[in-house]
Amino acid sequence: MKRILLALTGILAMAPGNSAQQVADKSDKQDSMKDCPMHEKHQAASAAQDHAKHELEKRGDQGMGFAQGKTTHHFLLRKDGGAIQVMANSAGDQASKEEIQMHLRHIAQAFKSGEFNIPMFVHDQTPPGVATMTRLKNEIHYKYEAAENGGRVVISSSNAEAVKAVQEFLKFQITEHKTGDALEVK
Repeated sequence: MKRILLALTGILAMAPGNSAQQVADKSDKQDSMKDCPMHEKHQAASAAQDHAKHELEKRGDQGMGFAQGKTTHHFLLRKDGGAIQVMANSAGDQASKEEIQMHLRHIAQAFKSGEFNIPMFVHDQTPPGVATMTRLKNEIHYKYEAAENGGRVVISSSNAEAVKAVQEFLKFQITEHKTGDALEVK
């Protein structure tokens, strides 16, 4: 086993961007993790996160009508609410673009009437803010906008309670979809 590890270390060290020390450090780190009393729990937690992400994407594909892997979501916070933006990853992916636009037009109308079944299905729970957004549906404006590679739904309100609910909803989306979007209004 030691010979195989040494041979692999030598081969990997020759790969661009790798030094023998970097390869050895990675190998040592992996070996030291096995000695960690929490190693199995860390592995189980990682596997659970991977499974949850896979299930979220699977429900997203079904609920939204387009492949999550072919698109990029952004949830943007604004002083008066925020926006949901989805774009096809490939400029030539006309099918995804059309599916995104159809979905976002539907979402704008559904949310306007206080119906949040799709995000509840996708996330397998009621996202924060939904109860208030439903109650204050007449105080919130939803505007669909087409974009070159997809589209967006701009959500706004002059009601402070509604704005807070919209932002809670969008922050949940940012966290769940791991978009990396800002969790504070800029």
